[in-house]
Amino acid sequence: MDKNSQKLTCWVVSEGMAGTENQCLGVAKALGITPVIKRISLNLPWNILSPYVGFEMNATFTPKLEGPWPDLVIASGRKAVAAARFIKKKSKGKTFTVFLQDPKVLPSHFDLVAVPFHDKMRGQNVLITDGAPNKITLDSLNSAKNEFSVAFSKLNAPRIAVLIGGTSKAHKMTTEVTKKLCHQLNNIDASLMITASRRTGEENLKVIQKECGNDKNFIWDGSNKNPYLGILAWADYILVTADSTSMISDAATTGKPTYIIPLDGGSSKFDIFHTHLKNIGAVREFSGSLEKWSYAPLTDAADIAHVIKEKMGV
Repeated sequence: MDKNSQKLTCWVVSEGMAGTENQCLGVAKALGITPVIKRISLNLPWNILSPYVGFEMNATFTPKLEGPWPDLVIASGRKAVAAARFIKKKSKGKTFTVFLQDPKVLPSHFDLVAVPFHDKMRGQNVLITDGAPNKITLDSLNSAKNEFSVAFSKLNAPRIAVLIGGTSKAHKMTTEVTKKLCHQLNNIDASLMITASRRTGEENLKVIQKECGNDKNFIWDGSNKNPYLGILAWADYILVTADSTSMISDAATTGKPTYIIPLDGGSSKFDIFHTHLKNIGAVREFSGSLEKWSYAPLTDAADIAHVIKEKMGV
C-alpha cells in the first residue's frame, strides 16, 4: 500500500446503517487507512427535506460536524449527502469527498461518486463498479479461516455457504420457496454452512432448522461471534438469496463459484445487477446442482481506492 495514502486523515460518514457503513470502511481499508467514523442524524427541518435543498449549516447535524476537517471523506446513505456537502464547503474544497451509491443529487456536489453497475447515475466524476465495495480481502479470508477452523474444519467437503436474506421491498421469501431450497440442498452430497438474517423470518427459519438442522451441517443460531467471514472462507461454493446486493457482492469478491437463489418478486434494478454479474461470469442461478468454474473476483473497493489515490495525487 502507498505510504502517502496511509497518511491521509479520513472520515467515514453515514447514518449508521451497517450495510452502507461497511462499504465505506471497505474503501478505507483498501486505502490502508483507519478512518474516524461519524454516524450522523439530521435535525428538523433537514430530516424531512429533500437532499436537493442543500442549505446545510452547523445546526443541521447531530452530533455536530466540526473541524479540523479531514483530507478525505467517504460517505454513503441519504443523510450523508448533506454532511459530505457541508464538509466540502466548510473545508473550502480541501476535503476530497467520495460518495458511494447513488446520492440522488448531481454528482458534481462531490469529487467522486462510485455506483454499482445497476444504478442509473453516470457522469464525468462517476465510477461504475460491478457490485458493492466491501472489506473482504484474501488476507481477511485467510485470517477468518484460521479463526473458525474449529467450527468448520470438521464438516465434510464440499462445504456450501448458504447466505439467506429474506423478504424485502423487491423480493418475497415464502415458506414454499424455503422448503424447495432445503429440499434441493439436502439432495446435494455436501455440508451446509447456513446463516440467516432478520429478514428471513421466524417461519422460514423454523423450516430451515427442521429440514437442514443435523450434525452434518452448521446453522448459525445468533450466539457467539458472527461466523459470516469464516463461512465465506471455508466455502467451496456460495449460495446467496437474490434479495441481497451486498451479500452477492461479498460472495463474488471471494472468486468462488457463487449461485443466486431465486425468490419471488424482483425488480428491474435487481435484474440488471444479476444479469451483469452473470455476464462477467461471477454468478449463476441456482437450480439444484453445482458446478466448479473460475472467474476474476470482484475488486470494487480496491478499484475505488485506486481512483481516489489517482485523483488526490497520493
